[in-house]
Amino acid sequence: MNTDLQIQNKKLELIQWLSTIEDLNILEKISDMISRERKKDWWDDISDAEKRSIEKGIAQADAGKLNPHSKARKIYGK
Repeated sequence: MNTDLQIQNKKLELIQWLSTIEDLNILEKISDMISRERKKDWWDDISDAEKRSIEKGIAQADAGKLNPHSKARKIYGK
């Protein structure tokens, strides 16, 4: 079974299970979990090397060490 189909099947299972829950405490816990997941910051998911690279770029920009888009196009092409 391909991954997309497995994902869709799992979603349907969860929807069906969720529709049967009558315990408010469980529903609130699920709701809290969803809220935490939505607030998750992409910064926490990237590698340390990516973070250092971004921080380096910000520091360069703050120091005025910027190149115009036209120069980048010449270096890297289209």
